[in-house]
Amino acid sequence: MAKDIFNRYIWLVDTIYKAKQITFEEINERWVRNTMNNGDDIPLRTFHNHRKAIEDIFDIIIECDRKNGYKYYIENVKDIEQGGLRSWLLNTFAINNLINESHKLKNRFQFEQIPSGQEYLTAIIEAMRDNIALEITYQSYWRDTPTTFPIEPYFVKVFKQRWYVIAYSQGPQKIMIYALDRIRKLSLIDRYFELPKEFDSEEYFYNYFGIINDENSPPCKVKISANTYQAEYLKSLPLHHSQKEIEINEKFSVFQYYIHPTFDFRKELLSMGAEIEILEPIWFREEIREVINEMNIRYRQTV
Repeated sequence: MAKDIFNRYIWLVDTIYKAKQITFEEINERWVRNTMNNGDDIPLRTFHNHRKAIEDIFDIIIECDRKNGYKYYIENVKDIEQGGLRSWLLNTFAINNLINESHKLKNRFQFEQIPSGQEYLTAIIEAMRDNIALEITYQSYWRDTPTTFPIEPYFVKVFKQRWYVIAYSQGPQKIMIYALDRIRKLSLIDRYFELPKEFDSEEYFYNYFGIINDENSPPCKVKISANTYQAEYLKSLPLHHSQKEIEINEKFSVFQYYIHPTFDFRKELLSMGAEIEILEPIWFREEIREVINEMNIRYRQTV
């Protein structure tokens, strides 16, 4: 049910965004024909409730031009076109909607499997909107049984096809990161919290790659050499916003990053195999070399 409401919000924004200006009657006609619906009309009161929820959750403002035939439009459309969350939501929905309506092509698409947990996303977003604490039952990889405790959700992040909620946990009294697919139960609790005024979600992961925020690993300049084949991939899809190509050669390119060399970043570099080489810092190069040596020993062993 929560997932259906979430999809309705995105469908409504996408419909108005594409039409630029559209009446409620035209919105209802398209809703009746939509595959998510059973042919029922959308009540006007429900429509206005959706408008308010969309503004509260996504900061997308749907206004009505009463002088031009009571047509609805997105007031802050430039915010959507600049990218970020709004743009991602609309692009994702537009593709999914097109595929759902193209039944004959359903066997010609393949997608990566996404772990469960997305059913909690709407409740988490609503809790963030209203600054309400949550109680979650969480199964950590490092514990035999799940534990139940309260959290204060600050923001959500998606990485490697997994959703995470970054929240303040009163147990350890610090910000923690929880994977949604490891949540077994979630509910709102009767307690409000205040998001610290100085907290910035963009800043929290600014010099990191992935989902690990490790203050014990200070940021530093990391240089890697990539052969011409891998260099093209890195140029078309940078690993990090700090990526710079500082040297170009016929056989390789050198890229520089200012980043925390955490476990996630190390795994990403190792996944590129012999296509790249870590140049600096030396301690990080040695760390990668030790992993490669261990792999070499394992593969030399007789199966």
